[in-house]
Amino acid sequence: MRLTLVPGLLFGGDYNPEQWPEEVWAEDVRLMAEAGVTMATVAVFSWSRLEPAQGVYDFGWLDRVLDLLHEHGVSADLATATATPPPWLVRVHPEVMPVDAHGVRLEFGSRQGYCPSSPIFREHTVRLATAIATRYAEHPALAMWHVGNEYADHTLECFCPESARHFRAWLQARYGTVDALNAAWGTSCWGQHYTGFEQIEPPRKAPGPVNPAQLLDWRRFCSDALLELFTAERDALREVTPAVPVTTNFMSILHGLDYWSWAAAEDLVSDDAYPDPADPESHVAVALSYDLMRSLKQRPWLLLESAPSAVSWREVNVPKPPGMMRLHSLQAVAHGADGVMFFQWRQAKYGPEKFHSALLPHGGTTTRGWQDTLRLGADLRRLAEVAGTATRAEVALVLGWDSWWGLEAPESMPSNRLKLKDLLLAWYAPLHARGIAVDLAPPDRDLSAYRVVIVPNLYLCTAEQAKALASVTGELVVGPFSGVVDESDQVHDGGAPGPLRELLGLAIDEFWPLADGVTQRVRHAGGDVGLARTWAEWPRVVGDAVEVLARYEGGDLDGLPAITRNGNATYLSCLLDDLTPVLDRVLHDVPALDVPRGVEATRRENHLFLLNHTSTPQQVTLPQPGRDLLSETDLRGVITLAPRDAVVLRIEGDT
Repeated sequence: MRLTLVPGLLFGGDYNPEQWPEEVWAEDVRLMAEAGVTMATVAVFSWSRLEPAQGVYDFGWLDRVLDLLHEHGVSADLATATATPPPWLVRVHPEVMPVDAHGVRLEFGSRQGYCPSSPIFREHTVRLATAIATRYAEHPALAMWHVGNEYADHTLECFCPESARHFRAWLQARYGTVDALNAAWGTSCWGQHYTGFEQIEPPRKAPGPVNPAQLLDWRRFCSDALLELFTAERDALREVTPAVPVTTNFMSILHGLDYWSWAAAEDLVSDDAYPDPADPESHVAVALSYDLMRSLKQRPWLLLESAPSAVSWREVNVPKPPGMMRLHSLQAVAHGADGVMFFQWRQAKYGPEKFHSALLPHGGTTTRGWQDTLRLGADLRRLAEVAGTATRAEVALVLGWDSWWGLEAPESMPSNRLKLKDLLLAWYAPLHARGIAVDLAPPDRDLSAYRVVIVPNLYLCTAEQAKALASVTGELVVGPFSGVVDESDQVHDGGAPGPLRELLGLAIDEFWPLADGVTQRVRHAGGDVGLARTWAEWPRVVGDAVEVLARYEGGDLDGLPAITRNGNATYLSCLLDDLTPVLDRVLHDVPALDVPRGVEATRRENHLFLLNHTSTPQQVTLPQPGRDLLSETDLRGVITLAPRDAVVLRIEGDT
């Protein structure tokens, strides 16, 4: 199955014609054609318009919209319209609405108003998806299916009786017997021993801290419950249109959903990304999320939503200055996206998102925003040959959702300041600055192809995952507080690093989180001094061949090993401000590009993207001559990148 049914790089956005009089539609499609739009996402929030009463369908308006799009060369990412239930369904079946942890049933009037476990809601979504698929299976505009919308954005979990029943069934399938569950959850602690599955409830608001093992399984269950909701619609679509790819839009690096499992269930990974224009470093964090999207299926993906300028949901919604919309879009392509789409096509006149920017702003075609739209459409046409090309990464960052959920369980950790996104970014940022491509990988994947594998944190580590890490033939770097617990959140016998003990050649006698304002000096073997501000540990070397690369200096940890190496495995027992000494040691065989700070260098096969994220001109020395696809000129030697400008260099021959 192809990525999509449309050639080249996709360009377009969410189109909500139901918000406008029909006479506006002709102008919309005419301007789409002028801008070079190739795809529109349609009908995401249209359930109440498509099915105004149960079993009564009104497809006429959507027929006309799809016909207009096709006549003007625009394909449809056609939604199943199930992102929000219609009011008639909620009033007939109020039990489909979610219940929060305090037992309050939420009211209709926003979006994602549903219980993920509701069989009534699921039945209605599948019926609607089947009706839409049957109606448009042969429509020439149909390019791919869009199921739901931003799962877990507003509704990640529900605590109603139906969710409780679903949770119990999920637990019974996982553990088989209540005795096995009691053993896994450690219910002898605090007198929580169960004698039947019917006694188990979701982790609603309780008098004190909730069992962390129960919370971990709840996180797993909530991800799986929403995934069941998605796959029910996906299966209905595949039954009618098996050749049309199915996607749903992810939300970058989202805590609530295990995207490794989700990506395996869809044909195409797509993502929504909204970097903050007010943050001069936001391009680094979004690059990390883009690399995750590319890594999820190890092939190109699609940026399905982004903002042309300001959003409408931050406390202060800063617009994108000139050039930033184009630059952010080219960055997504640089990291493997085969298209750039936006929320939305025409700026809304009413509703919560009326001040959210759009490809066609309130002011129409005389605005700066419209000129940006025209320019980007032209640029993406020039980059058509990039579509389908791959990115080769020799460095991998390990990310496991189970471990993430366990690490950030509330009220049960030595420190609640260990945040996995921060740990990932601490390693990713210096790699990004060196122009080194990075894949993300689950902890149980074969990692033998990478020269360097970095595990920022693997709090929850199984024996199988430890075996996978031990099979790494290149450099392996493991961050602190790893190998602490098993899959049931129970501390490994002998303590941390559990099944990683032999691999790392050390044991952790005690965790040593640092209080506010406290810093711990770390002296590297070469003489450099670093600082740890959040976390440290009291390690004990147990391997015969362990080399100490850095020691704690001063304080209660004075003289203890801070960074060690055992064979090819390096362990950091602290969170350092500056990881340069560690990276310099392990990246010796990994090619890098010397670019100024704020300039991003990224490759897709023989295409080199150079992106200037700064507001000043930057000089860059090209590694090889080539042709800039954007300016259609040949370049060599030293070039000057204008502020927020880009070069996409096609390099012939060996890259």
